[in-house]
Amino acid sequence: MEKVTAGRDRLGTFAPKFAELNDDILFGQVWSREDRLPARDRCIVTVTALMASGILDSSLKFHLNNAKHHGVTKEEMAEVLTHAAFYAGWPKAWAAFDMAKEVWE
Repeated sequence: MEKVTAGRDRLGTFAPKFAELNDDILFGQVWSREDRLPARDRCIVTVTALMASGILDSSLKFHLNNAKHHGVTKEEMAEVLTHAAFYAGWPKAWAAFDMAKEVWE
């Protein structure tokens, strides 16, 4: 697992504790527990959770790219988003599909 510094890079001086929790706890400790859930599966869960929550911004795009990086194919992501659309909402799925299409093109 590569070290994430996005929190410190963007918020380090403004919100240092938040940046620390983001980089060291969320991405450092939680995401690194691949013996319990592989990063590829965490990516799918995260994309689904963001879509379901209506977080359809750069956070979703980052995690779509992360999913692609961890081997999720465009066909698999299309299936994930189609399945989640029935539970999370059709308009959210449309927005997520637009972003996913950009990432996999």
